[in-house]
Amino acid sequence: MYAMNNSNWHRLDPAHVVQELRSDVSSGLSGTEAARRLTEQGPNELKASHKIKPWLIFLAQFKNVLILILLLATVLSAFLGHTAEAIAIVIIVLFAVLLGFAQEFRGERALDALRRMAAPTATVLRENAEAIVPARNLVRGDIVLLRSGDKVPADARLIEAVNLRIDEAALTGESVPVEKQTAALSNCEWPVADRNNMAYAGTAVTYGRGKGVVVETGMLTEFGRTAAMLQTVETAKTPLQENLDKLGATLARGALLIVAIIVALALYQGQPILRMLVFGIALAVAIVPEALPAVVTISLALGVQRMAKRHALVRRLPAVETLGSTSVICSDKTGTLTRDEMTARKIYVAGDVLEATGTGFEPKGIFMHEGSAVLPPAPLKLLLTAAALTSDAQLSRADGRWQIKGDPTEGALVVLAAKAGLKKSDLETEFPRVHEIPFSSEAKRMTTLHRSPSGWVAFTKGAPEIIMEGCTHFLALSGPETLDETGRETILGAAHAMARQALRVLAIGYKPEATLEDFERDMVFLGLVGMIDPPRSEARAAIQRCEQAGIKPVMITGDHPVTAEAVARELGLLKTGRVITGTELDATSEQAFEREVENVSVYARVSPAHK
Repeated sequence: MYAMNNSNWHRLDPAHVVQELRSDVSSGLSGTEAARRLTEQGPNELKASHKIKPWLIFLAQFKNVLILILLLATVLSAFLGHTAEAIAIVIIVLFAVLLGFAQEFRGERALDALRRMAAPTATVLRENAEAIVPARNLVRGDIVLLRSGDKVPADARLIEAVNLRIDEAALTGESVPVEKQTAALSNCEWPVADRNNMAYAGTAVTYGRGKGVVVETGMLTEFGRTAAMLQTVETAKTPLQENLDKLGATLARGALLIVAIIVALALYQGQPILRMLVFGIALAVAIVPEALPAVVTISLALGVQRMAKRHALVRRLPAVETLGSTSVICSDKTGTLTRDEMTARKIYVAGDVLEATGTGFEPKGIFMHEGSAVLPPAPLKLLLTAAALTSDAQLSRADGRWQIKGDPTEGALVVLAAKAGLKKSDLETEFPRVHEIPFSSEAKRMTTLHRSPSGWVAFTKGAPEIIMEGCTHFLALSGPETLDETGRETILGAAHAMARQALRVLAIGYKPEATLEDFERDMVFLGLVGMIDPPRSEARAAIQRCEQAGIKPVMITGDHPVTAEAVARELGLLKTGRVITGTELDATSEQAFEREVENVSVYARVSPAHK
């Protein structure tokens, strides 16, 4: 039982997976069986390799040659009756040790808070009924139910997916929610980002609903395997630590040499050996700079505090110094170099391409054409109205910040309409929804029917090729015009041009005087909206500062290579370097990679293990 390698569940059909795990799709596991498996498998939670105890953090501060020499100096000073000097040295040592301990202990506490990422509860089928159980009690074979807003509690093979989309940015770096399905995937080499019949622990459901059978829990999930790899990383000493150790070793050798010379002279001159030995040791200890450890510790602590003010958490004091020795910075894309929020960038309407700019929600100055701000013309206003009304996402303001609830792509459309002064709540009051055909991976479109002052009107959004099939006209500035083959090719050409810029393109159409029987036929094409997770405004400047300092920035992301390349070029990160994918990385030998690594600026479609 459970002999299947956890990287191959996506290759099996759902029925085979359920049979392999001895579960039941309709009733789930019994309480007794779930309890037995929990005892056998252990709790569904990530485990730290070891929890560092405070006293070990304290003792670690003494792993320093200079500190040990100063402690020896303290003993000798006390032995020779120099009490004041001994107390002074003890105070200096304790100050350096306690300051380092306090900083590292506080860093460990902060990291413990960051580790609390697991879903607190999960909805499962147990004994033919839905039950909400602690996520840590999930076991392999449990049937989990996933709904919009849920956090996936464990790795699961999907056995049901209804318009299901899952945000996997935290695991793979994919900037848009992944559309899920249930069919088996034949290729065993699919990277995690392409296994669209799996739901992974730590990711979030943004749309639709689904059902899955838990195939891995705890440390055997993709998140757990990544955590286990991180725990095996060996900690290397920083350049400063190495230099201080070298200095300490040099001083120790110098001290021993001095003691040897003094003792040799004493023997040669007939002096008392014990007295001259103590004198030699005291002279040797005197060459050690007592204040050096304290000065180093204080300097590093000040650096940690400055980093904290910039929202950077430093776990160990010596790590601050490595920032000054950095030659390469590897960064994720989604949420680090980009904003981690879909934003409309380009609009094709009435045969023209407009640029959507601005971050506020003012009704003026957000649409640019050839460098000049323009007010929304009638076709654009209708396009934005349709975009907002066919979206289920909601825009709200809390704590002085705008927030999106729902699918990020739909959220981008709602935000775009709001920037033009078209509030979704007002539009829904004016055009109440009376019917809808929800989005599906098969139809690749969503259509809604609304009541308007002049009758029923239908709005639709979806893949450009699909929307174009149902359109017979397009909306020009002068009104609806017949859509011929030339017009179709022009529109699809505009869509492909946006896609080449790594934009996610949606087409939007409408039908006035619609009925329930024909509201998806003979529609009027309104336009295209191209969206992307945009780069952070401060990221480009940060990359330029790195390059000026002689540091090479490298992007490592699970996102699509085309998207990664477009963002990297916009940031100025990809100039002469090349893009390599995770699949290519696996096929490259270590020797070949060492030759090519200096020429690679972007790693795309990589797995968490690659990162």
